Amino acid sequence: MFLKVQLPWNVIIPAASLESNGLMFQRCMILRILDDFASKKASKHLGYYMAVTTLDNIGEGKVRNSKGDVLFPVIFSGIAFKIFRGEIIEGVIHKVLKHGVFLRCGPIENIYLSKIKMPDYRYVPGEDPEFMNDKLSKIKKDVIVRAIVLGTKWLEAEREFQALVSLDGDYLGDWDQFPNLKLL
Repeated sequence: MFLKVQLPWNVIIPAASLESNGLMFQRCMILRILDDFASKKASKHLGYYMAVTTLDNIGEGKVRNSKGDVLFPVIFSGIAFKIFRGEIIEGVIHKVLKHGVFLRCGPIENIYLSKIKMPDYRYVPGEDPEFMNDKLSKIKKDVIVRAIVLGTKWLEAEREFQALVSLDGDYLGDWDQFPNLKLL
């Protein structure tokens, strides 16, 4: 799910960038925010940082140490992406294993679908392994799958989320088996 968020941030501007020309200052401020924003990647509470939309407020700067750098408290709006328990997601399978598959959904790379959570599907080994059911619906690499999120886990060291999903429910599974549904 995409979330609109408002974030307080501290931006450090080098003294050399502080000129009387206000346009250069704003440009430097925005570039610094974008740089910091991209390096953070994600947070436990907001999910993955996707985009900065507006710079809402620039506070009064405070000179730091003897270098002359100035610290500005700023508030800006942005978009974040986070999945929640019970949410229906569409993901692309990127890895097929004997015991399940891994999906990608947006910036989340490690979404696991266990074979236990794929009712009526059986593993078919081979050069291009897949899971198939009696209706010949296939779950294999590069297939889009609709699934329900059972749980998520935040990994602080990697600054990323992992999720566990299931196909137990209506209109879940291989996307191709639902010709009347369209991606939003």
